[in-house]
Amino acid sequence: MSTTHATTKDRSAVRTLLRLWPYVRPVRVRLFTAASVAVVASCVGLVIPLVLKWMVDGPVADRDPAGVWLGALYLLLLGLLEAGLFGLRRWLVARPLSHVEAEMRAGLYGHLQRLPVAFHDRWASGQLLSRATTDLMLLRMFLAFPLTFLLVNAVTILAGVIIMLLQDWSLGLVILGPALPVMVMCVVFENRYAVVARLAQDQVGDLTTVVEESVLGIRIIKGFGRHRSQARAFRTLSSTLRGTELRKARLLATIWAVIVTLPEVAIGAALVLGTVQVADGELSAGTLVAFLSTALALRWPVDSIGFLLAMSQEAATATERYFEVMDEEPESETSTGSRPADAGGAGAGVTATGSGDPGVTDAGGGDDAGADATVADARAADARRPTAGSADATAADTGSPGDGSTGDGSTPATVADAKRADATAADARRADATVPEAGSAGDGSTGARRADATVPEAGSAGDGSTGARRADATVADARRANARNADDSGADAGKAGDGLRFVGVVFRYPDADPASPPTLDRVDLHIRPGESMALVGATGSGKTTLTALVPRLHEVTAGRITIDGEDVTAMTREELRAKVAVAFEEPTLFSASVGENVLMGAGDQAGAAELERALGVAQAEFVHALPQGTATQVGEQGLSLSGGQRQRLALARAVVGQPRFLVLDDPLSALDVHTEAAVEAALRQVLADTTALIVAHRPSTVLLADRVALLSGGRITAVGTHQELLRANTEYAHLMSGNGRQEDDR
Repeated sequence: MSTTHATTKDRSAVRTLLRLWPYVRPVRVRLFTAASVAVVASCVGLVIPLVLKWMVDGPVADRDPAGVWLGALYLLLLGLLEAGLFGLRRWLVARPLSHVEAEMRAGLYGHLQRLPVAFHDRWASGQLLSRATTDLMLLRMFLAFPLTFLLVNAVTILAGVIIMLLQDWSLGLVILGPALPVMVMCVVFENRYAVVARLAQDQVGDLTTVVEESVLGIRIIKGFGRHRSQARAFRTLSSTLRGTELRKARLLATIWAVIVTLPEVAIGAALVLGTVQVADGELSAGTLVAFLSTALALRWPVDSIGFLLAMSQEAATATERYFEVMDEEPESETSTGSRPADAGGAGAGVTATGSGDPGVTDAGGGDDAGADATVADARAADARRPTAGSADATAADTGSPGDGSTGDGSTPATVADAKRADATAADARRADATVPEAGSAGDGSTGARRADATVPEAGSAGDGSTGARRADATVADARRANARNADDSGADAGKAGDGLRFVGVVFRYPDADPASPPTLDRVDLHIRPGESMALVGATGSGKTTLTALVPRLHEVTAGRITIDGEDVTAMTREELRAKVAVAFEEPTLFSASVGENVLMGAGDQAGAAELERALGVAQAEFVHALPQGTATQVGEQGLSLSGGQRQRLALARAVVGQPRFLVLDDPLSALDVHTEAAVEAALRQVLADTTALIVAHRPSTVLLADRVALLSGGRITAVGTHQELLRANTEYAHLMSGNGRQEDDR
């Protein structure tokens, strides 16, 4: 469980609390007015002892009943005035402080929405919830009471001490005797209480996390009979929090014992000494009554020091915790320029492994492999490439894992094969004159070598033919593929935009060890406008991570992603996410109606027609059988629906806005065979007008796509049609056979 414990050792509570000023500033007039009113009310309370002195030394000593009644009237009026002023203070602060709390909570919520996904991966949800609830409540209480009364009580104590010293300086010094020990105790208390208060508030966050997880995972807990172990975990955390709260109580009891006992002893000493002075005639009875009344009036301001300091420390801790989140850097709307790819080039390390069919291309995919290399680059690379007259050179060129080798142990081509491969390369270069290459940022010869390399597949499709026959077939297929590529590139030139392109994309999670290999390493892939591309790979290959980079849920570490030729980092997130819709493998629904959940994927102008169309595509007509139809509340996380129903609603949400680009992360995994077939039939119509990237694990889902990209070890290792990859790539055939069908780990 992740908790965030900040260091409070060197923290200044005052400096921390001053960070609240931007939120308090709009209501500062009412707060200052309320504080002034409270100061006046406290000073009115200090006038009462002076009235008592006048009454004792005047009407009481003179036995004047009228004077006594007049004095009583003065006391009544002063009491009513004091009560009225304190009531006015309360009225002045109630509304503005509730506004401050609401603004801070709204600011926190808005900031959480703008923080990157990596932040939410690190932080426990209970910690964030406790900051948005308990911590903000503590801050409102501090602004309403301790903040005002620390000032009011300081003024009251100062004024009261001056009054007592003016009445009798010797008795005043007696009262001031405990001041130094009390101040020392307050400093010690403040330092110790700050640490314990922070610990307690962090533990509240931990406890909130456990409760939330237990509620959301109640089906798992009940299904596995783990309620006792969960209860033990809760009791352990609860007991730990109880121990911390008891430490707080012990510290508070200690400070209270000191600040109550010492002043009481001083008042008792002043009473004895004052009585002696009255008996000796050195002090009037009225002065002694006024002095003691003033001292008693100061008891509350002095006694309250302990819990006011405690509340102030809790507020400082709450402020610290609040700004721990607010200080996190939000997602940038746009980024200046694209990130450079790692050394070695965007395409240098991305090869076509296990591909023995020219239709099965490398990282760039089809006509787009190595999109940044020009025809001149290819010719220069061909000049540097070893000649076909050397079998060894040919074997080195076609068998090296770094330059387009099969990577699966297939036999190198013969000299004759190499000559035929050179003919293929010439055709490829002529096709490349119209199709820009996509992936040779670091190696000018990579694109040429990939075009030239003939990749015989030792274990493909069990055809049993010789290397020469496979090479002949390869040359023929390559010529047909290059002819198609030339046609396609001419067609693409007439289309608006460039589709979706990954160029040298490298990604490493922010919390990953810098020495560890990246999750995605120099990925090159081009999805043409209107084309759908299936993304296939084993567990941990990085499929879900790659799809999350398109809507910028994570930022690429190096390389770039473009949509219609424009870098996604150059777009605002609002603009990007208006173009790209996403459906995740784990569907998330909110506590809202079915219609509201689906229309979340469209603009405000979308209505019933768009809703019905999306539900039809996702085969989610079951919603009409719900009690209130599309107005039915689905409940938290949509757990009142089945997994397949939730997934269909998530798919409907992705297509309702008719996005130009669609990213689907295994969108049909929870559907039965018949429903899946119906959804696929409807989804084909949507994909016909959309550029789509689809994470797939089953052949039925793969068949939705025009082409397939194989992601292995964080790299695109082969691109082609489903049939081409089945025939040419053993890893792909293994994944599609059912033995390798996996789920993503991230």
